Amino acid sequence: MTVTLAVVGAGNRGSTYAGYALRHPERARVVAVADPRPAHRTALADAHGVAASASFESWQDLAARPRLADAVVLATPDREHAEPAVRLADLGYHILLEKPIAPSEAECHAVAAAAERTGVLLAVCHVLRYTRYTDAVKRYVDSGALGRIVGVEHLEPVGWWHFAHSYVRGNWRRAEDSSSSLLAKCCHDLDWLRYVVDDTPTRVSSVGALHHFHPDNRPRGAADRCLDCRVESTCPYSAARFYRACLADPDRHQWPLAVVTRDLTEEGVDAALRDGPYGRCVYGGGNDVADHQSVTVSFAGGATATLTMSAFTPGGHRRTRIMGTHGYLEGDGEQVAVTDFVTGETVTTDTRGGGADAGSGHGGGDMALMAAFVEAVATGDRSRMRSGPQESLDSHRMAFAAERSRLAGGAPVALAPAGTTPSAAS
Repeated sequence: MTVTLAVVGAGNRGSTYAGYALRHPERARVVAVADPRPAHRTALADAHGVAASASFESWQDLAARPRLADAVVLATPDREHAEPAVRLADLGYHILLEKPIAPSEAECHAVAAAAERTGVLLAVCHVLRYTRYTDAVKRYVDSGALGRIVGVEHLEPVGWWHFAHSYVRGNWRRAEDSSSSLLAKCCHDLDWLRYVVDDTPTRVSSVGALHHFHPDNRPRGAADRCLDCRVESTCPYSAARFYRACLADPDRHQWPLAVVTRDLTEEGVDAALRDGPYGRCVYGGGNDVADHQSVTVSFAGGATATLTMSAFTPGGHRRTRIMGTHGYLEGDGEQVAVTDFVTGETVTTDTRGGGADAGSGHGGGDMALMAAFVEAVATGDRSRMRSGPQESLDSHRMAFAAERSRLAGGAPVALAPAGTTPSAAS
């Protein structure tokens, strides 16, 4: 069976997931696209041979028609997830939903409830579950090689340029327009911890802030735009230096450069930096999400896990340390090293599966996720997916609790039992 797909949101993520159909046309085919931006809509439609009659200016236009595909890839902006997800579920579309589910807890529950009510498959894009690295970590944990897990340390090294691109200049710079940076960037890290520890989270605490990217740290002589700035050459966050360098690196053309401009020439980049959001000074204000945050999660069985998200790192794979009663695991996304406490020996496993960022496919997670989703739709076997709506809700509930804790100065927040609606939770 060839699974037919509609793509709602033809930006970077929607185009990436749709790319699975170009690699495996015998398994999946894109038959409809919806996006209000003509250039993005046309580019995806042309790449997949989508008929003009199935190319729509909005998800509402798609939803006004009888169901056109088996499933939908929903990759709209964060605040435009819940309404189309519920409506398209009602129409019978199976849904691959880019994370986060939605920026509010009530909307997240509404989307999960819609999937349960209609019986459609709802898969949130927790791509970290589908990497070779995760497979190796999970295999060691489940085999008992580490004994009982006591503690986990997990680092999401966002990277100085990535944070400036996405969370200072980009679409996720303001919580009211998208969500907290923790939810936007790390709901799948929290999901990963939940998956690896394989236990119910019961309490969350968090500290963090917007430490650096605000007007108080603006260098003397800095201009509103990098192209006009006298101190640009010594600024770590120079848009001119970074995006011009991306032109010389084909691996960065799709992401992040194509997010800035579709004219991949020096003139096109400079024009975008002159007029668009990606050329603004990172100290100009207008962004309000935390740039460094730490979260501690307590699990029902006694294990604790810490997650640190930081802008102030080189970009790259997540780093993980797992402390068990019989062994110790340390991983960097490319290798997993396990020390056995009985023998004292350390065994290292190679887990390389590609680069860590969106342009590199998240260590192979993007295409592995799509393969599992397409197979699940084709066969009706939902076990092909490594998480369902309730597991995804757990990760989001942790993120919302962490943000409440952060805003309350780090006070612990107890998590209500799974399945409890936000109105009933304390």
